[in-house]
Amino acid sequence: MKFTHLNRRIHLYLALFLLPWFVLYGVSSIPFSHGTYFEELDKAKKIPLWKTIAEKSNYEMPPQDDLKAFAERIVRDLGLPLSSSFGAYRQSPTQINVYVYSFWKSSQVKCFLDEKRILIEDRRFRWDHFLTGIHAKGGFEQGGVHDLWAWLIDLVCFGMLLWIVTGLIMWWYLPQTRNWGGLAFAAGILSFALFLWKL
Repeated sequence: MKFTHLNRRIHLYLALFLLPWFVLYGVSSIPFSHGTYFEELDKAKKIPLWKTIAEKSNYEMPPQDDLKAFAERIVRDLGLPLSSSFGAYRQSPTQINVYVYSFWKSSQVKCFLDEKRILIEDRRFRWDHFLTGIHAKGGFEQGGVHDLWAWLIDLVCFGMLLWIVTGLIMWWYLPQTRNWGGLAFAAGILSFALFLWKL
């Protein structure tokens, strides 16, 4: 098998493998770019985004020096799904919010430290949140199945780079497309550089 034939095969099969990922990142970029539109659309429904499902008083708060350990303790104590992504952040000196997130469902636990009170809320499902959540999901911090997702994203990124390289090779080996291809290539680099400089 000639190199050019092998290169075309790799390019073809990579395109088929990467197709759902290109669709995913293409579609999910829309709510990222038009977040205000989707927020206004949702506000027009006049339905609360968060719903309180439980409240507990006299709750003995775990130590707060390690927010990751704090979040895990809260998640375990309340029986929230450990298979989801979770973490915590300080809303204020007297409040820590613990979030529990999956693609299909999001919850948050508001921990009022001085009052020893917690408030558990569920977020209403929204397609724009679902799409941006998938788009932004990454990292190796959670362990387990989340690491498998992160490894798959790495594989997809490598596949995209390889797809680009095989495409450039195909373009170079087809002399009849070199002029138009070179023009498209230069236009892409120029537009990217221009926005990078201006933004």
